[in-house]
This record gives sequence, C-alpha cells and structure tokens, in this order.
Amino acid sequence: MHNINEQFIQEGAEILDTRIKAIVEAATLLFLRQGYARTQISHIAKAIDVSVGTIYHDFAGKKEIMHFVLKCTIDPDFINKEFERPITDNLFSGVENEIVSLLEQSQSDFAKHLENDIESYSFEALISDAFDILARYAAGCLFIEKNQFEFPFLAKHYKACRRKFLDTMSRYLTIFIDNGTVRPMEYLELTTTLIIEILTWWAMDRRYTSFETSDIPLELAKKICVDNILSAYRS
Repeated sequence: MHNINEQFIQEGAEILDTRIKAIVEAATLLFLRQGYARTQISHIAKAIDVSVGTIYHDFAGKKEIMHFVLKCTIDPDFINKEFERPITDNLFSGVENEIVSLLEQSQSDFAKHLENDIESYSFEALISDAFDILARYAAGCLFIEKNQFEFPFLAKHYKACRRKFLDTMSRYLTIFIDNGTVRPMEYLELTTTLIIEILTWWAMDRRYTSFETSDIPLELAKKICVDNILSAYRS
C-alpha cells in the first residue's frame, strides 16, 4: 500500500511538472506573438486545453508566469525545480536586475577576443559565437523587444546592449577586413546591422515568432545561417 501511494504521488508530481512546462511554453509564444499586455490567462489556458482555474492553481497570476519565462532565460534548468503551488512572485525578486547583469556579462564575453587573442580568432568563430549568444537568450531578448513599452527598465538596458553588440561586431569586422579575411564594405555599420539581423532571425525569430520555420532544428538553422553569411562576406 505504501508503494502504491508513493507511485501516485510521483505520477501526480510528473503531471504537475509537465503542466508547468506546457504553461510556460504556451505563454512564451503568446507573449512574443501578441504581446504581454494583450495576453490573458484565458488565452494561455485555451492554448494548452485546461481551465483558467487550473492555471491559477499553478501560478498566482500572469506576472508570475512572465517572470518564470524570464527566469528560464537566465537559468534554463530553473523549470526542472520543484515548486510550491501556486507559484508567486516571491521567487523572482530582483529578476530584472539579474537579466541586465546577464546581458552585460554576455556582451563583455563576446568582446573579449578584441583585447586578448584576436590573431587566433576567426571570422567563422565570430559568426558562430554571435549565433549561439542570440539563440541562448532568444526568448528573453524577444520578450523585451516585443514588450518594451510595458518594461522600460529592461528595454533601456537591452537597447544599450544591442548598441554595444553592434559596435563590437563592427570592430571585429574592421579587423577582419584589414587582415584580408573579410571583403571590404562600403557601408560598414549598415552591413554589420544586416549581418546581425540575419543572425537574429535565424537564431531567435525563427524559433518563436515565425509560423513557417519554427520546426527547423537549431543546428540546421545555424548551419544555413552561418554558411550563407560566410559565403557572402568572406574574402
């Protein structure tokens, strides 16, 4: 009898964990495609075919779901933890500051080759690293982009980091142009912007906001994106 009870408890926990993941996945797509302000709990419930009451059993409200999504951007393993229901905002104290710190650290890591081992760093590695950074933080970055008016603190810092990312890419490309790795560019900043936009679409938008390409595996998307950029700009 004791073993049967343990089995029921384990199965119940697995169902709850599966539902949490379903809620977060559905909410992520809705927040990105129609916006946080326009998304209602009923929309999330409908997307995963449960009642509104079921959502409130797991989350105290929409804000908590949104913070859960952002927390998973910082810590992908966060979703695998055990949680007391309903999940409240007590779990997410300081999450916006954590995101800003992560963005700044990511930018610093991306620029490190400019100061240390630029001679051993290649154009291929640059494009690959840029893709990986954008893919790793895709959901969080897109959320800020699509909901910047509702979250001005995050938007302000995100825009600053995007500007630094553009400047860093431009500096890398200037070095590669000078050493003959990359062909000359008449409009360097605009071409750098184009390269970043290509990377962004394949690493981020393809997965979440494009209806036709979301089923393309990440590795295949990276291969197509990187190969085409290298072919277009390598000297």
